[in-house]
Amino acid sequence: MKLTVVLLLTLMTLGCGYGSKYNMMGTTVQMSELSPQSANAGEAGFMLTVNGSGFSMNSMVYWNSMPLTTRFISGNQLVAGVPAFQVAMPGAVQVYVYSNGMASNVMNFTVSKASSLQDRHSATVPAMAFAL
Repeated sequence: MKLTVVLLLTLMTLGCGYGSKYNMMGTTVQMSELSPQSANAGEAGFMLTVNGSGFSMNSMVYWNSMPLTTRFISGNQLVAGVPAFQVAMPGAVQVYVYSNGMASNVMNFTVSKASSLQDRHSATVPAMAFAL
């Protein structure tokens, strides 16, 4: 009987392993918000705030499957450092959290094409007339 219980618990534990959003406590790892949600290509590195639930001290934020240096703030918030080279090119980035053997939902972060210097400074300067 004891062996049956141990085997049953072991099978239940394995069922909550890799790829599952549930941990042994029955809670999920879930992201609800990224801040900021976008950046311009070529900008400096920044700190990404991830809000959600089910985070723990060993939670890690992933940026297109690459782990970021992650700081645990609370069970509802993580902060991760995004280096400048990760936003060098425009495109969609998939962000997720991996915690206690479980992956969260995926959220998209947008790296937009950087506007040109001319676009950023579109104000016109009136021509000046000079008399010689």
